[in-house]
Amino acid sequence: MRVYVPLTLPGLAAAHKAGEVGPAPLHAYAVTPALREWYVSDDIEELEYAALSRAAQASLRRLAADPAAARKRVVVAVDVPDKEAVADPDRGLDQSSVGEVRLASAVPLSKAAAVHVDADEAETDITAAAAALGAADHGDDDAQFTVDGAEDHELLWFATQEIPTIVG
Repeated sequence: MRVYVPLTLPGLAAAHKAGEVGPAPLHAYAVTPALREWYVSDDIEELEYAALSRAAQASLRRLAADPAAARKRVVVAVDVPDKEAVADPDRGLDQSSVGEVRLASAVPLSKAAAVHVDADEAETDITAAAAALGAADHGDDDAQFTVDGAEDHELLWFATQEIPTIVG
């Protein structure tokens, strides 16, 4: 199963240094039954894109919590056995947890299929979105508009061999 792990650039650097994405438990996103129902599509590429987008939103939350991190969302796509990615059935109807899975152990970076990172030109919008996240969570429509602006930026795809350049 392909899962999408939200990180920040410092988190990616730490994973590169350690040789694994961790520590466990890891929160990630995948094509779960709840995501299939929420997204209403049978196209696996569309569903995986939806899971990637959910992980990008989670990466934005990590940026909001770490003001020192570079203002770029980072998502690592890793392949794990299906049984290792567990969705919480009690949160299946919770809109905020659609597609969320938990991994009980760290994942070797060698299992990574790709890394997705914001382009440099997204930095201004990502900075504004991270700063507005708290107000958006409290119902501020203008702040939500700013947060939604982050989604206008597609994450770039990088091969895992490019991680040293990304974090360097």
